[in-house]
Amino acid sequence: MIKKTIRAVLLTGLALIALPLTARTADTTFVATGNPFINYKYTADPAAMVYDGKVYLYAGHDECPPNRQHYHLNEWLVFSSEDLKTWTEHPVPLRAGDFEWASGEAWASQVIERDGKFYWYVTVEHKNRGKAIGVAVAGSPLGPFTDALGEALVTNEMTGQTPKMMWDDIDPTVFIDDDGQAWLFWGNVQCYYAKLKENMIELDSEIYLLDLPSFTEAPWIHKRDDWYYLSYATGFPEKISYSMSKSIEGPWEHKGILNELAGNSNTNHQAIIEFKGEWYFIYHNGGINPHGGSFRRSVCIDRLYYNEDGTMQRVQMTSEGIF
Repeated sequence: MIKKTIRAVLLTGLALIALPLTARTADTTFVATGNPFINYKYTADPAAMVYDGKVYLYAGHDECPPNRQHYHLNEWLVFSSEDLKTWTEHPVPLRAGDFEWASGEAWASQVIERDGKFYWYVTVEHKNRGKAIGVAVAGSPLGPFTDALGEALVTNEMTGQTPKMMWDDIDPTVFIDDDGQAWLFWGNVQCYYAKLKENMIELDSEIYLLDLPSFTEAPWIHKRDDWYYLSYATGFPEKISYSMSKSIEGPWEHKGILNELAGNSNTNHQAIIEFKGEWYFIYHNGGINPHGGSFRRSVCIDRLYYNEDGTMQRVQMTSEGIF
């Protein structure tokens, strides 16, 4: 029998309440008032895309049961906003189970648009073969998305340079350069990168290794003026560090810490976007739940500022956010 309710956690009193099933299949609009700005369910590993005057935020849905301590994610969520204050959550666009070759685990991901199609690069568990990177495609940023390949784009067997930890291949980020060349970066402990074909679902080069100081995971590429920026999680518990280059192929110059420990969360995962002339740093922390924050994370947003020489100022994490 299909359950008629789903459970969600509210910030007020951290009380558990029953929500109707329609909350999962219909749009839900809310006004953000502070960080974390999504406070009625747990969200993690944010990625954001600006498209057609809106910000689309994609995040994993932390669903860890209250009495357990582990990462438990089965689906990804999508939210949109025209002003970063009023947000709409849309129906679930993609689940780990939509990849028939995967056994679950909706870990970090990113969506990017090319030629009117939207490509979603995701981390999932590849049935008894460790983590792998898959790619889904849709004709709308809201989906629904479908598996574009029917198999993994990157598997553990393809990256044998590090010890077989079975989670080498996580946290994909994709960047399309000014010349039209698309690049895929990913990794845990070791950062990997490769070219993508124009179809966005095949590699177009060998897999290269990138040597970054104390790289842990969560790479993110963005560009401002003539500078490329590669930010990533470092250490554990994680901070966000970054490097700069005049070429996406390097050499990369390490610039230090961008974001300190994200309170009550061992992990730290970022998205950086420009929207209407301002720059924003989107991340998660454990700010809603004082217990088990690493497994019940929440997305936040704060401003990002640059110095005259192009370096980025350290992010000031706030409870007020940009609201």
